[in-house]
Amino acid sequence: MAIEIPSRASRPFDFRFALGVPLALMAVMLWLYPPALDFALAQLFYVPGSGFTGRQSYWLENILHDRAKQAVIAFAVLALAGFIVSLCSPKWRQWRRPLGYVVLSMALTTAVVMPLKVLTAVHCPWSLKEFGGQETYTPLLSPRAETEKPGLCWPGGHASSGFSLLALFFFWRDRRPRTARIALAVALGLGAIFSLGRMAQGAHFLSHNIWTLLIDWMICVLCYRWILYRPAASRITRSQATMVPGDR
Repeated sequence: MAIEIPSRASRPFDFRFALGVPLALMAVMLWLYPPALDFALAQLFYVPGSGFTGRQSYWLENILHDRAKQAVIAFAVLALAGFIVSLCSPKWRQWRRPLGYVVLSMALTTAVVMPLKVLTAVHCPWSLKEFGGQETYTPLLSPRAETEKPGLCWPGGHASSGFSLLALFFFWRDRRPRTARIALAVALGLGAIFSLGRMAQGAHFLSHNIWTLLIDWMICVLCYRWILYRPAASRITRSQATMVPGDR
């Protein structure tokens, strides 16, 4: 007779699909994404002689950029505080791993941004000659044109603040699937709004923000697999369950 070993198994999740799709999209972005699309969208926010329409916007800079980022940081600090409490309080012990996952995922998705910016040295739209700047556009994998001021605009730092909340989808998916779906929609929505705001200011191209989403998603998936995911318990027979060493 077969019995089940008690376990809090995770809901089924296809990691090959969850990681394979963004990797495929990254390959497409590297080889097939048309720079003309980035420039065409940037032109929608650019007024020759005046610059980008959102560059001097109080709402975009002070509210959607500064205050919104501070709100995400405050949320991350609260998650860290909850994790610390879970280390000390038995009542919070069940939340230790989920909160630890959120803290680590949000930390990695935002911490990876600056090293990548320095490594790639991609310029912002507002720095390019096509938009009133002094720099020459070069594709992501191409050698950078000579400059005294390397760019720091790939991937999108502000977009990463919004997309870092993808961690909340995985935080909830094995406990409250409906809440997880809401969290996913909120993270994608905030990331998109943050991305659009910075595009209106000339800080990023669309492709910068798509890359940010793909990178953040993969980090959250990998951390979920490492920290939270629990495969379904294997089935064993009663005789196997009661077998002692030497019976075989």
